[in-house]
Amino acid sequence: MNEDKSTRYHRRRRRADFTGTVLVGAFLLLVAASGLAAAFRSASEWLTAWLPSMLAPGAAAALFLVGLVATVQALELPFAWYQSYWLERRYGLSTQILAHWLADHVKAVTASSAVMVAGVWAVYLCMRWWPTAWWLVAATAFTLAMVVLARLAPILLLPVFYRVRPLRRASLSERLLHLAERAGAPVIGVYEWVIAGHTRKANAALAGVGRSRRILLSDTMLDAYTDEEIEVVLAHELAHHVHHDLWTSMLLRTVTLFGGFYLAAATIAVVAPWLGLRGPADVAGAPVLLLVAGGLSFLMLPVGNALSRAQERRADQFALRLTGNPAAFVTAMRRLGQQNLAEDRPSALARWLFYSHPPVRERIAAAEAWPGAAPPLPAHGIIAGKE
Repeated sequence: MNEDKSTRYHRRRRRADFTGTVLVGAFLLLVAASGLAAAFRSASEWLTAWLPSMLAPGAAAALFLVGLVATVQALELPFAWYQSYWLERRYGLSTQILAHWLADHVKAVTASSAVMVAGVWAVYLCMRWWPTAWWLVAATAFTLAMVVLARLAPILLLPVFYRVRPLRRASLSERLLHLAERAGAPVIGVYEWVIAGHTRKANAALAGVGRSRRILLSDTMLDAYTDEEIEVVLAHELAHHVHHDLWTSMLLRTVTLFGGFYLAAATIAVVAPWLGLRGPADVAGAPVLLLVAGGLSFLMLPVGNALSRAQERRADQFALRLTGNPAAFVTAMRRLGQQNLAEDRPSALARWLFYSHPPVRERIAAAEAWPGAAPPLPAHGIIAGKE
């Protein structure tokens, strides 16, 4: 399992992630508390003063937010390079040259920055239109947007970074389509996910929800895993859809959204006079908004990870029952652990804070203890919660 190597790899990733988060948080706190945010807001208004009066306020707010988000992205760039390029190359996980990594990073930053600017700008529109209930309106709008993105993002964004094509192995495709029917989560097709030009890691997923759901198998998995191993990995992914884990996770995010917006509204109302803001709807308060939202998200991280680990354990059990093949599950987990450099024995603190999945060793032990004589799940679908 390359325990020492994997432990070093994950420890370095976590340290870089924590350092980058602290740096961005310190920057947001500095620009908010020092009055720099108010000064930058005034500068944005001066630069857009030539526009018609109906457009100038919105344009000034957008310009301020673009500058804020661009600065945050610039601060995060060295850590992104270290985590997703240097470390991946150092530990033999990446196949990308620097130019290709930069191209992908520019695409990702452009998309995330556009979403971030649009989101924060929409929040400030809500502040102007609903001064007292803006947090409730904004949280509701963000929840609806989250649901829409869950359906569309895999379809719209995946082709931007990777090639996806119909699986050319007819027998495996038919086998997986039948598996999905038996699980009660039919899909529209099985596709090869071409990632070998980016990474040596293996992956499989169900992208989309409802009628847009499709199976994705990385070429790195197709080249190295048996059909039985691929089948049991897909059975695990199908379990998340059968158990509606996506919607359960969205419910937690929704609670976090409403709590975060309410806390942000209360915080901004208190600190606005101290920070030289013209009122809660002053876009110069955006650093405070991002700080509060980011802080609450960090505090909720252990809760979300605990929920995810429980869902993953249940999905493992579902896969074992659906396929009746614990041996394939064990060999698939061992391959994935080695190929993806999974940490064999993470500390209790690391598991609590950062792990959305149980450690591979724990998952293998559970499969090895699975009753070998247990019959597979019946066809025609399974009712979640009645396993």
